[in-house]
Amino acid sequence: MTFVASSVVSPPETVLALDRAAAGERLDAADAAALLGATGAEFERLLDLAGATRDAGLAASGRPGVLTYSRKVFVPLTTLCRDRCHYCVFVDTPGQLLKKNKPAFMSSEQVLAVVRQGRAMGCKEVLLTLGDRPEDRWPEARTWLDEHGFASTLDYVGHIARLVTAETGMLAHLNPGVMTAEELRMLRPTAPSMGMMLETTSRRLFEEPGQVHFGSPDKDPAVRVAVIEDAGRERVPFTTGILVGIGETVQDRADSLVAIRDAHERNMVDGPTGRQGHVQEVIVQNFRAKPRTAMQGAPDAELREYVAAVAVARLVMGARMRIQVPPNLSDPAEFDLLVRAGADDWGGVSPLTADHVNPERPWPHLDDLAARTAELGYTLRERLTAHPEFVRDPEIWLDPAMRGPVAALADPETGLAAASGPATAAEIEGSADRSEPGRPNLPGISPTGVGNRGETPQAASPGDSNPANLLDFRPQTRRNGVRRLAEAAASDPLGLDDAEWVALLEATGSDLDAVTATADDVRRYTVGEAVSLVVNRNLTSSGLRQAATADPATFTLEDVSAIAADAADLGATEICVQGLLPASGDPGGYLAIARAVKAAAPGLHLHAYRPQDVRDLADRGGLGLGLDGALAAMRDAGVDTVPGTGVKVLSERVRALVAPGDLEIDRWVEGMTAAHRAGFRSTSALFYGHVETAVERVAHLRALRAIQDETRGFTEFVPIPLPGPSGGVPLVAGRSPLDEHRAMVAVSRLALSGSIPHVQIPWTRVGRAASAVLLQSGGDDLGGTLLDGRVKPEAGIEHGLELPVTDAAAIAARLFRPFRLRTTDYRTLRTAPPGATT
Repeated sequence: MTFVASSVVSPPETVLALDRAAAGERLDAADAAALLGATGAEFERLLDLAGATRDAGLAASGRPGVLTYSRKVFVPLTTLCRDRCHYCVFVDTPGQLLKKNKPAFMSSEQVLAVVRQGRAMGCKEVLLTLGDRPEDRWPEARTWLDEHGFASTLDYVGHIARLVTAETGMLAHLNPGVMTAEELRMLRPTAPSMGMMLETTSRRLFEEPGQVHFGSPDKDPAVRVAVIEDAGRERVPFTTGILVGIGETVQDRADSLVAIRDAHERNMVDGPTGRQGHVQEVIVQNFRAKPRTAMQGAPDAELREYVAAVAVARLVMGARMRIQVPPNLSDPAEFDLLVRAGADDWGGVSPLTADHVNPERPWPHLDDLAARTAELGYTLRERLTAHPEFVRDPEIWLDPAMRGPVAALADPETGLAAASGPATAAEIEGSADRSEPGRPNLPGISPTGVGNRGETPQAASPGDSNPANLLDFRPQTRRNGVRRLAEAAASDPLGLDDAEWVALLEATGSDLDAVTATADDVRRYTVGEAVSLVVNRNLTSSGLRQAATADPATFTLEDVSAIAADAADLGATEICVQGLLPASGDPGGYLAIARAVKAAAPGLHLHAYRPQDVRDLADRGGLGLGLDGALAAMRDAGVDTVPGTGVKVLSERVRALVAPGDLEIDRWVEGMTAAHRAGFRSTSALFYGHVETAVERVAHLRALRAIQDETRGFTEFVPIPLPGPSGGVPLVAGRSPLDEHRAMVAVSRLALSGSIPHVQIPWTRVGRAASAVLLQSGGDDLGGTLLDGRVKPEAGIEHGLELPVTDAAAIAARLFRPFRLRTTDYRTLRTAPPGATT
């Protein structure tokens, strides 16, 4: 990407600053401010200098052409905070926690349940992010800490950091906000790195009423600079950075970057790998406005300004500093500018958990990030939470308690992440010695934190109205076997046998409440709080005819073009096409429909053709395509993703009884797997509530997970109740339909966690009111709007049912959860389509 040349000429001071940078001179704040205003040819030169400086630094570090990232699990330890930042959606008040049925702090069990899944997916970093010192503002936080035996929030942070390393071998990165020198010293044995964004040195934004940091004591720039200085004196590898676009001036940005550099340089020490300061990376983060915040109407950071800030950060900080840009906050098309500007690190990216600070901005898929990085001429490599320079100087930068765990995950030659995954403490030590069952110890790492303190078991009685109890989710105190099974499923979905999963599916009463609450916590702490929706329309391909008929459900290819154009005009981003063509028709009609859609609306995502439809195209007529040929032809015709429907339950017994005309199970699996291997992502589903048994439901979920292990092609799972007359059969006699759905959604979330990330609620089958309940049982997505459109509305299945974006957003708002429009494959919709405003 290249900006159109500007007619505005950069001022002389910009040219002089560029000359100084090219000569390798030390830049001051005036130079930085001048460079931030570069335009036209000077802007291009700025990027060239920054990129060359980065490349020289990578070569000097022994990893030329390598950009890095950390494979992480994001743990939002508490969303209570004493600050009042005007752009933040991360924080909650105690009242909001009550309405969300959300704990004041994540318990140890909840943290480990998420972290263990991350370990199974190859993650090595556990990012602990939380609000600043909530106990200073909220009595509920103080009460929770007192009840659980912790002196402060930071004391609990240290306990959790020790616990995750002892139990999983993973490394914590601590991001708890402002810390004193004593607190940094106390936490240093628990984590190899820590961080806190400087954000800005602007006192105006802190002191002036109405500005973003007014009323937030921890955002005092002087206090934050002091934390960065103290981290250097305590020899803590430290991450910091600036926010671009929160109301700061260009001079503020320049001053902030220079302040970080100066603090870094004042704390340099000599070591085996050379002279090194403690700031390991500088994040340059672009502001993104959030709904329901004081800055919701503020414009996002302008791209040119953001890219210039990245480039100036590189030139101010020098070749050896790592400059990080969060990939989920930029469009992939913008990555080339960010790399040209000298960025060399993508930061933490999670294959499991959401970005809980920016819940509307999903992480890129790691395969896609690697591919995009390669397109830009670089190789993507995984690093640890501490960067290689610090990993290779452990005597200086790592506490003795951290040296063993870090060395176990590091490549000894490069200091980057080793190919192997995390080991538990017992595995690292080669010993099974444990302080208590299931809690291995490492020298310096006590699973229960300082001394023998642990979390005090205290159960809330049924119907307890004490807010402190309602805020506290204490799975370790649950006495019932079903409840313990739910907790075990949250931590290790592969560890339950069929009988145990059946027990969860058949739970009733308070047991079912516990199962759904546990599933919803898994949802909350993995995919996050956002409720998503795609703006789409259906078209049933079975209705294709060569000529118009009187039947409103039929259509011609000319109608297809009109339907697609109309859907795009109404704001749809997806059209879903499925259904067998008439036996007397030309099977080439599948491809003709796809071509007509793409010709009329090239930007519309085409989600088309179940495995049964693909088989029909592959096998029927004189085309002779075969399965792989049919998939290739679909790709050429414009199909983007495929539905994973066309089967009720993956059981031949069930198929014979309920849907003998469906594709045979082995052929469905073959077709789905082939589609994934051909590059198509797909949905997945289960139709329940008929003749299937609980064991057959479990087997279906296991089969989907096995396919996902092989292909990684499923984006979502949809548990769909089959309506009467053959459906509507409860799994548990006398259990209400809503409880039947709650159990199925909750078990789906628990069984598929760490494999298929999203659980979609079929609002057309259960209704809007029930959908809201199911979104509190582990669901995170509402599927599509199902626009009828103005052209041939009867040609789409489930016509007459629509979920306007505003109505879906209202459902999320009533649950106190953010709402986001998504693409078909769950990527961020960068711009709301016409008619689809929230």
